Amino acid sequence: MSDHRTASEHRTARIDDSRDGTAAGPAPDTVWLLRSRGCWQAAADLLEPQATRSPEAALSRAELLIERSLFEGDGWGDAENALRLAESGARSDTERAAAACARGYLAYCSTLLRVHDRLDEAQAALGRASALLAPGAPGRPLLDFRRGLVAEELLLDPVAARAAYRRAHAGAEQQQDDLLLSYTWRHLAIIAQQDGNLAGARHGFAESLRLRELTGFAVGIAPALASLADVSTAAEAVQLRSQADRLAGVFGGVPVPRG
Repeated sequence: MSDHRTASEHRTARIDDSRDGTAAGPAPDTVWLLRSRGCWQAAADLLEPQATRSPEAALSRAELLIERSLFEGDGWGDAENALRLAESGARSDTERAAAACARGYLAYCSTLLRVHDRLDEAQAALGRASALLAPGAPGRPLLDFRRGLVAEELLLDPVAARAAYRRAHAGAEQQQDDLLLSYTWRHLAIIAQQDGNLAGARHGFAESLRLRELTGFAVGIAPALASLADVSTAAEAVQLRSQADRLAGVFGGVPVPRG
C-alpha cells in the first residue's frame, strides 16, 4: 500500500506520542516540541479543539499552518481556513491586530513562493495591524519584522527593510524573544552580505544559528547552517553545507533557503 502521509506527518512519526493535553488545551511545551521539529500539522491538530472558542488558540493554530506553508510550500488552503477562524473570533484590538499581522504574513508567504501575487493584501493587512497596535505593544516587534520581510523580499527596498528589522531586533531583545531574534539576526545578515559586509554577515548568521540551537528550533537549523556557509571559508563551508544537507534529510527535505 502506498504511503500518502505528508512530510509533516512523516516527521511526526519520529516523535514519541507524549500528547499530555487536557480538556483545557495541550501543554505549550508539547506544541513547541512538534513545531520545532517541523510537525506543524500535528501541533495544529492539538489546538483544533480549543480554536473555536479561544481566539489565542485559533491564532496560534493559524500561525503554525502558515509557517508550515512557508517551509513546505504546501497547505495554503488549511492555513487560509485557520486564519479566517482566528479573524472571526478576534474581539479586542490586540486580537484583531494579531490576526491582521498573520494575514499579512500569509499574503507575504504566498507572494514570495509565487503561489499568488498578494503584495497589496500583505501591505494592507500589516498596515491595519500597525494602526491597531500601540507603539510599545507586545506584538509590535513581530509586526516590524514582517514589514521588513515585505520591504526586503517583495519591494526590494533594503533601506526600509533594515530599519524595520532593527526596530524588531530591539523589541525582541527587550522581550527576550530568542526565536524572533534568530530571524532578525538572519535578515540583517542577509542585507549585510548584499552590502559586501561579510564580517557583519558572518556575525549575524552565526548569532542566528546559535539562537536556533539555544531555543531548540531544530527545523530552522539547516537554513542557518547553509547561510553561514555562504560567508565562510571554503573549508568551513563544506562542513557547514554537509551538516545542513544531513539535517534537511532528517526533516524530509524541507526547503533550506527560506527558514
